[in-house]
Parts: sequence; C-alpha cells; structure tokens
Amino acid sequence: MLPALYTALAGLLLLPLLLNFCCPYFFQDMGYFLRVAGVARRVRGYGQRRPVRTILRLFVERARRNPHKPFLLFGDETLTYAQVDRRSNQVARALHDLLGLRQGDCVALFMGNEPAYVWLWLGLAKLGCAMACLNYHIRAKSLLHCFQCCGAKVLLVAPELQAAIEEVLPSLKKDDVSIFYVSRSSNTDGVGSFLDKVDEVSTEPIPESWRSEVTLSTPALYIYTSGTTGATLALRTKFSASQFWDDCRKYNVTVIQYIGELLRYLCNSPQKPNDRDHKVRLALGNGLRGDVWREFVNRFGDIHIYEFYAATEGNIGFVNYTRKVGAVGRVNYLQRKVVSYELIKYDVERDEPVRDVNGYCVKVPKGEVGLLICRISQLTPFSGYAGGKAQTEKKKLRDVFKKGDLYFNSGDLLMIDHENFIYFHDRVGDTFRWKGENVATTEVADTLGLIDFVQEVNVYGVPVPGHEGRIGMASIKVKEDHEFDGKKLFKHVADYLPTYARPRFIRLKDTIEVTGTFKHRKVNLVEEGFNPTVIQDSLYFLDDQAKMYVPMTEDIYNAINGKALKL
Repeated sequence: MLPALYTALAGLLLLPLLLNFCCPYFFQDMGYFLRVAGVARRVRGYGQRRPVRTILRLFVERARRNPHKPFLLFGDETLTYAQVDRRSNQVARALHDLLGLRQGDCVALFMGNEPAYVWLWLGLAKLGCAMACLNYHIRAKSLLHCFQCCGAKVLLVAPELQAAIEEVLPSLKKDDVSIFYVSRSSNTDGVGSFLDKVDEVSTEPIPESWRSEVTLSTPALYIYTSGTTGATLALRTKFSASQFWDDCRKYNVTVIQYIGELLRYLCNSPQKPNDRDHKVRLALGNGLRGDVWREFVNRFGDIHIYEFYAATEGNIGFVNYTRKVGAVGRVNYLQRKVVSYELIKYDVERDEPVRDVNGYCVKVPKGEVGLLICRISQLTPFSGYAGGKAQTEKKKLRDVFKKGDLYFNSGDLLMIDHENFIYFHDRVGDTFRWKGENVATTEVADTLGLIDFVQEVNVYGVPVPGHEGRIGMASIKVKEDHEFDGKKLFKHVADYLPTYARPRFIRLKDTIEVTGTFKHRKVNLVEEGFNPTVIQDSLYFLDDQAKMYVPMTEDIYNAINGKALKL
C-alpha cells in the first residue's frame, strides 16, 4: 500500500515538470485562459446589473473613493478625479438643458489631444450619448463623410481647427448641424461657443434617470482611429521622440501604450546616458517588428512588451502573453474550444478567399499565411459600421465551411507556426498603414481623380526599408492632350489629404492594369516599389520643401534607403 502511495505522490510532484517538458507553455496557456474566462464572466455580470456597470460607473466610483488623486496629467497641468467628475457634470447639464440632448443622441468631437477630450466624453456618457471621435487630420470631403456616418447633430470643435470647419461650414449648416468651438468665444458666423455655457451650470451629480436606458450594447464611442482609456493618464498634444522619456520620468509613468512606429522612433533617437533611468515596466501595443523589439529592450531596459492583435470592430483578438519576440499571440487550446477562428487561403490577386470545388473555404496548414476569420455568434458578435450597411455586409463571409455559417472577415493575413505562435503578416484589400494611420486607397484615388490631367489612378502602399507599414504610391494615367503637373498635384493633395495619406511617389503609366473582375492590379506594382533603376516608367517624388512632385532620381532613392532623407 505504502509503495503505491509513494509512487502516486511522486507522480503528482513530477507532473508539473513533465507538463513543462512536454508542453512548455501549458501553465501560461492555462493561466491566460482562466483570466480571459474570468473577465468574460465579470462583464456578463456587469451587463445583468441595473443600472448597468459601465466604464463611466467605474470612474464615478473611483472619483468618490479618491477624489484628490491625479486623473489627467498634461504638461504642467494636473486634473484630479473630482475636478474631471465635476467638469463632466457641467458638460452633461449644458448639453441637456441648453441643447436638448437626450440619451441615444450622438455628438462629434473634432479636437486634438487635450484634457477637454476626456471630460467631454465623460459628460456625454453621463447623458447616455455616444461620442464620435473625428480624426483632426482629416479635411473637406473626408471630414464630412466621417461626420455624416455617425448621425450626430452636434459638433464640438477645437478653436485651432477653425479653418478646417469654415471650409465645410455651408454643408454642415445645410444639414442643420449645431456647431460650437470648445472655447468661451467665437468669431465665426454660424458657430457658437461652448465653454462659457458650461461655466454657467451646476457641478452637481447627474441623475441616473438621464441614462437609464443604457446597456452594455449601447454605443459609447464611434472610433475612426486608434485610442486609449486608463486611470491616471499622461497626455501630450503630439508625440515627441526627444521628450518621451523626460515625460515618463516627470510623470513617473509605469505603463506605456505604443504602435510599432512609435518605438522605432525612440530607437532612432540619439542615445543618452539616462536611457534606462525611468520607471516604465510594461508596454502594450501592436505593429512592433521583431528587430525593433530587441533593440528597444536592449537599449531601454527589460520592459515587458505585450504585443496584441485586435481591431476596433472585430470579434477576435490575441495577446502575446508569453512575450515571444515578434508574435502577436498564441493558439490557446482552451480558448479555441470557445472561440471559433481559422486561417484560410486567400487569393491576393483576386482579392478574395480561395474556395474548393464544393464552394467552401480552405484552411491553411501551420507555417502558411492565411486570412483570419472568426465565426459570428452571440459570444463573438460583429456589430458592424455606423452608417455603412454595405461596408458591414462586405466584412461578412457566408457558407465558409458549411451551408449557412457566418464568419467575420478580418481583412488581415496572419501565420501560425509549428509551436502555435501567431504572427501578423499583412493587410489585404484597399487599406494600408503608414505613420500609425490607416490609409484607404479608394479615398486617396477618388481625391487624385479630381485633378484635371488625371484620367485613371491606382493607389497602393509600398514598403520602405527601416519603416513600419507602407508608404503611399500612385500609378497615374494622364489624359490625352494633358501633361503631368507636379506643382498642381502637390497643392491638391496638400489641400485635401492629411500628411500620412498623401502619395509620396507617383508613377506615370500608359495603361492601368485590371483583373478579370475589373479591380486594379496592385501586387506587381507593390513588389516593384519606387526604384528608378528598375522601373522604366516616369517616377516622381513628393518634395515638401519644393512644394511639388519632382522627378525621382537615384540620389533620392539612395538617400531614402540610407535614411539620410526623412519621410
């Protein structure tokens, strides 16, 4: 009896070692799954409470517990939880009493990074209203499109964006939009001031009845670009590589959020003796290349980097909880039993999934790149896009593995290696990413098509050595009896496109090639890039100093590759 007992005990003691030997990530996989399951259970519980437990409710509770704790740090300005709470109460009252807003309405914000952004959002949340976050880089047609998508009837604008608003003011007024500068005065006819109205109302708490219909499925934000929320949060108007670590030291920052391009900027900045003198222990973000990852940690210290993959509208995401360099996550056996996702074969040339003789999609084996899809279910829903039924339907894949099934099309190509680590490979279709921003090729092409000498245009992104993402390039067919005008093109893109969306390279083509389904061919163009020694067509480069597109030369090409010319 005793020998058998000793054997059993020995087996139990050796079990963790055996598991770790056979499945080296067993405990990390199990721990991650249990944490995710716990979060899901809590969120489900929050949704069943009345009133529903939201981010706003968490903020209000913390404001009551720690009213004098710093909540927002901005330059030399510090706002406590109590100050932000009271200010957001005033925002809610001003919008409710003076403008008649009620729960379910939407307000759009057109502002840069500043504390007002946060307390305006919290004020709207206290009304049960959604906030649409307009990218402050966009202008003209793009600005109007983004505003109209969200269905807002009120627009709050930073006064420094006056010129951009005045450009589209007639169209907004035609739609009966109420527009206010986030200031105490206005010198634009048809645009009011908002802060003077906020100053006049009470700071008393907002009644729960004003947001009584809010549930966990009620829209809180309409997001057009990436964003973040936190507890104490340090903000800066614009990212500065030279001041980043000084800010971290100044505010005693312990956690940073990044996009890959941001960390590359930090690695490219001049080295300093105090590079490791900071309290940052954790970095969370996405789009980080493996080589930049290693360089960042070697230079700035053993900061725990948690790369993740996700999309705002998506129903699937991964976190690299093992901190495997270059990966975005890991196939978790238990999670996959609950969340049904796959990588399927994708025809990049035809821009569509590959289907077999029965019309069903084909799963890719480990080690091969495939399109990420995730089954749409009650547990993994896909809500779609505001004001965009066609775009919402385009993201749905039907009859994927059997008749009647429905999957979300992520639009991203990923790869799962033989150790079950997941790696991001590329985006597909008509979007590429540059300077941390998503660029819609169709939008850029439509803008270029307005120029009088352009007959047809094909926009795509090309890789640049030492840079994240892809930079914009356009192949243009010039109309007969017209000539390419580099000055006119520069002025047009400067007037109508944000800097990150402006094509940096132009290639003149006699014909714009299309596929059998009349889609522009881009694969070969992307591969050929912008090397003037390889491409026989005329090439042009956007020269910011000359304010025109100039002929692309070998010297310019070499300067870009050698990083002597900054893009």
